[in-house]
Amino acid sequence: MADQKPNRKKTVLGRGLGALLEDSPAKNKSEEILPEVIKTGIFEIPLDQIQVNPYQPRTYFDKEALAELAESIKIQGIIQPITVRKLDQDEYQLISGERRFQASKIAGLERVPAYVRTANDQQMLEMALIENIQRENLNALEIAHSYQRLLAECDLKQEQLGERVGKNRTTVNNYLRLLKLPPTIQAAIRDQQISMGHARALINIEDVDKQLAIFKKTVDEELSVRKVEALVKALNEGKPEKKESSNLDPVRKYELNKIQQRLASHFGTKVNLKTNEKNKGEIKIPFSSASDLNRILEILEII
Repeated sequence: MADQKPNRKKTVLGRGLGALLEDSPAKNKSEEILPEVIKTGIFEIPLDQIQVNPYQPRTYFDKEALAELAESIKIQGIIQPITVRKLDQDEYQLISGERRFQASKIAGLERVPAYVRTANDQQMLEMALIENIQRENLNALEIAHSYQRLLAECDLKQEQLGERVGKNRTTVNNYLRLLKLPPTIQAAIRDQQISMGHARALINIEDVDKQLAIFKKTVDEELSVRKVEALVKALNEGKPEKKESSNLDPVRKYELNKIQQRLASHFGTKVNLKTNEKNKGEIKIPFSSASDLNRILEILEII
């Protein structure tokens, strides 16, 4: 007599990503199609049989970084398989690994290695969101939107969400508060013009016009998080902004500005040169990507 398995009605919500990958609370289309032997295997699947993930939390893919990944895949192949679910015969849907999937297309691959999993739509959403969050390669705004979707669409509370992603409730709440910022500031977070620390300071300004004014000052003057926090504190306490004093001779300031302009022209990017009356200071050369950094290093003859 065949062993009878107990009827499990308990939902897998709250059990973690591992549990989601192992089983499903109810039979769905993919379970009926997918034989048991295939559920935990790795297979070479044609790219044209894979649909993109409609629950993908990442909204922006850096084209340059994607091209670099494609070049790496051409040489090394795909080291970490993507994860898919089977929808029908010769039809799959991406659960995670869209960067690898898109880069493989660019690299000209016809097939990719993939884990085949069984999942319903809600599990698809949870796996996609949590897998991306745990990889720690989303920007702060994408993490905030992912947290919001887990709360709204997966019916989780903040305490449960914190347990699922390994963060405390305060951290989760700090990310969710980013979604209350004006679109201009949210775009700056997405584009990495300002950091999570800058954004957390700006959130504490209730007046939107003042919030945007300090945001603009932060970007234009490349203010540190500590400086922005001080500005926000002074604003909320009704204190005038403290101006930084400079004892530099006007002629010296003119010379330094000329040097800064020459450096910016030489490196092809904005350069920030700061010094004091004792001729101590620093030079900041920002870069926008790995290839931009390599370009600057080549100019410096470091590589």
